[in-house]
Amino acid sequence: MMKENGVSEQEAEEELQKRVVDAWKDINEEFLRPIAGPMPVLTLILNLSRVVDFLYTNGDHYTHSKTKLKEHITLLFVSPLPI
Repeated sequence: MMKENGVSEQEAEEELQKRVVDAWKDINEEFLRPIAGPMPVLTLILNLSRVVDFLYTNGDHYTHSKTKLKEHITLLFVSPLPI
């Protein structure tokens, strides 16, 4: 895709990040004014978006799960904060 459009990897990453920011704006707007569907469906979409954002922001933490992902799962389930 980058070669087809004649852009550098950095330009492609910047454009992708811009689209991610725009998508988050759309998701948040729909969540605040739910007219497209029932709230449980919107909540499911929001939570799935959060997981995907976490896994793929600043690298592929799904494929390389022994890094950031392992640390967060340990904090959530092994060493949770006392309530």
